[in-house]
Amino acid sequence: MDFTGLEIFLAVAEHASVTRAATGAGRAPSNVTNRIRALEDELGVDLFSREGKKMTLTRDGRLFRSYATRLVALGKEARDAVKPTTTPNVLRVGSMESTAAARLPLVLQGFKLANPHVSVRLTIGSSEELIRAVSAEEIDCALIARMPADIADPRLDRLDNLDAEPIYDEEVLIVLPSTHPPINNVADVRVATMAALEPGCTYRRVAERWARSTGTITTTQVSSYHAILASVAAGDAIGVVPRSVFDLMDWPGKVGVYPLREVQTLLVCRAGARSAGVDILHQALLANPGAPKH
Repeated sequence: MDFTGLEIFLAVAEHASVTRAATGAGRAPSNVTNRIRALEDELGVDLFSREGKKMTLTRDGRLFRSYATRLVALGKEARDAVKPTTTPNVLRVGSMESTAAARLPLVLQGFKLANPHVSVRLTIGSSEELIRAVSAEEIDCALIARMPADIADPRLDRLDNLDAEPIYDEEVLIVLPSTHPPINNVADVRVATMAALEPGCTYRRVAERWARSTGTITTTQVSSYHAILASVAAGDAIGVVPRSVFDLMDWPGKVGVYPLREVQTLLVCRAGARSAGVDILHQALLANPGAPKH
């Protein structure tokens, strides 16, 4: 099974005619017919019902068409991916949820206006998940949060085989319930629960290191920043939220905040595999921070 045969199959399916498909592809009708027969022999099924000159997809043909479409698209994406000197048609970008919500909308809007031929596929995940995805070549680049050097774990926080560019400095906040008095340090916290995202979230890890000395604050995992908002609003938990997201959210009543520290956001890609598309995105990120003012 080859991509040319799949493309010919899709052309015949679209036109319901060998002659019209051959004309569109610049091929002889006999060549198209032979390609279709070879594909049917390989699959062991009839893909078309032949009624005179009309070619109608069989049930198996309709089923196979969806797979052929995806295979052809994937083949094109693969060809584009191994041409790093040209701008790709698809750029696979990973991002933390916070960065996607607060920073990326204006950036990607500007990117698309300047590069209308490039489709951006966005993957959301924790920094830990995104680093794995870049290393496995599942995405082209990602925006991740780097653990501060003084609390980083050398075993977990290495960026082996990745190129990294600083993009943003993100302020991590501890958000307090409206009824909680202001705090000066972790010892002043009067609740026993801290709401945060998944363990791979760098902001969570920073906050957990801060809370570790008390031995009394446990982390409860929630699925989104809105869930953190709800946990804090209930009055029984503090929350871990980056400043850019905090400024976007509609907090109920007046809540307290304790600035924990700044964490750097990096754009990472595989070492030596930085494409023209990643370069263009990098420039767009630097030109538009994308975060609300506070």
